[in-house]
Amino acid sequence: MSTVKRPLIVVALVSVSALGLAACGGSEAKDASLVSGGTFISAVNGEITNTNPLTSNQPQERQFVSYAYESLVYTHEDGEFVPWLAESWDMDDGGKKVVFEMKEGITCQDGSDFTAEVAAKNLEYHADPDNTSVHHGSLVPEGLTANADDSTLTVAVADPDPFLMSKVGAVEMVCQAGLDDPETLENATNGTGLYQLTEARPNAFDFDRRDDYEWGPDGLTSGTEGLPDGLEIQVVTDESTRANLLVSGDLNAARITGADRSRVEAQGFEHTSLINPIGQLLFNERSDRPTSDARVREALSIGFDREEAAEVVSGGHPVALDSLITESPFLCVPDDGPVWELPDPDPQRAGQLLDDAGWKVGSDGKREKDGKPLTITFIYDAASDTHAPAAELLRESWLELGIQTELEAMDGAAWSEYLYETFDWDTGWIQVSSGGPTIQNAFYGGATPDKGGLNFMATDDAQYEKAAKRALSAAPDDACGYWHEAERLLVDNFHTYPTTGTEMPTFMNGSQFIETSYIQAPSIRMTE
Repeated sequence: MSTVKRPLIVVALVSVSALGLAACGGSEAKDASLVSGGTFISAVNGEITNTNPLTSNQPQERQFVSYAYESLVYTHEDGEFVPWLAESWDMDDGGKKVVFEMKEGITCQDGSDFTAEVAAKNLEYHADPDNTSVHHGSLVPEGLTANADDSTLTVAVADPDPFLMSKVGAVEMVCQAGLDDPETLENATNGTGLYQLTEARPNAFDFDRRDDYEWGPDGLTSGTEGLPDGLEIQVVTDESTRANLLVSGDLNAARITGADRSRVEAQGFEHTSLINPIGQLLFNERSDRPTSDARVREALSIGFDREEAAEVVSGGHPVALDSLITESPFLCVPDDGPVWELPDPDPQRAGQLLDDAGWKVGSDGKREKDGKPLTITFIYDAASDTHAPAAELLRESWLELGIQTELEAMDGAAWSEYLYETFDWDTGWIQVSSGGPTIQNAFYGGATPDKGGLNFMATDDAQYEKAAKRALSAAPDDACGYWHEAERLLVDNFHTYPTTGTEMPTFMNGSQFIETSYIQAPSIRMTE
């Protein structure tokens, strides 16, 4: 199993103006000549039903948003923050305030000016609990205030927040007309981005490059060498079809993670790679579930062969995780390996833990307590090629311990129903992936979904809550140290079991780009 601390992106660099581009393959990537013009054609894996950047929440929809909308701060693949819509920023007042100085001359796709005042109204929109917002309570805390004075934007919160700049700096900015009437953002765009949506077709979206763009990160303008004339985003849900289109040259970018990956790699295409914690186990800790007992959670975690499960669930590409934080900007990812240590498989101890928890083995070899059998409902992604066989592997291992397991495949609607409505599950291959402690804590701490929160696991750990609270209110230089303690407790107390991660390669043909959480629009270049 390999180990990664940052996204597997940088192998060879091709300098373009002041913007460094990166690509990754199995070996040293070859330099490619840049060509300007043409259309960058990329595939997304799922349906795009909501193009509104204020409310869309599916990964493919957020990728769409990133092509037309920009944030105050740009994040490089290594997590470095550089100016984008904001020229500079300064944290003040112990983490309760950040002051941005906006760039001059920024215009919207509708021709209006984008100013500090419009940026303030964006943040106020997301801070208002009466608005439907994808960022409320995560990137934008409730109670946040934003005020503009000429080109200066001042953002303040009531309590110290060491991650305030990184959070509000990542919010995609909508132009004033879109804020005034969000319905106009459906199948249309109105941002400051280099690319503007010109046509929405069934399962395809066309963007044109603006010719008046001058405020991109690292000096990017409309005249930068290698830019395409436009983008075409196709919805291609079948991976084999994506692979065929990529190999034939009909796609410039496609994510291939399953059985077709080997044949695409054999063609020598360069690729970026994000890290997906594909083998992460989470547990339902509500009082009526057997997994509310830490002894049961530990028994399940050590009751199977971790290396074998990692190989199966990753499709033969396991990557040891250094942190529960696996996305850009990689806040508080330790430099020297994880702060936790996973226990080795130990079926004998697992059995003793179950005995201690009152789940005794009956004459039929099955465990029960008070006449009720120990039955675990295990949920997994129906669209994954690897989740089902890996779930079956765990079912077989747990059966040897006297545990019965019911496997349930989840589609998009089922995920929402089970995790946020019925809570009828115990454990499963469920990934919580984020770029920093704030969003991680939104899932492991705070209110449950029936009370308006995101803590669908119903995690309730006083030790963790104390450490997380210290991290999220500490001085910026101290915050990560406290968060490391909080993350350690999540694993040590078996609120999660990060069996393995894996790479999610996005392959390139006739193009180069950087991918952090999504393909970064400013980084797209066409090649011969």
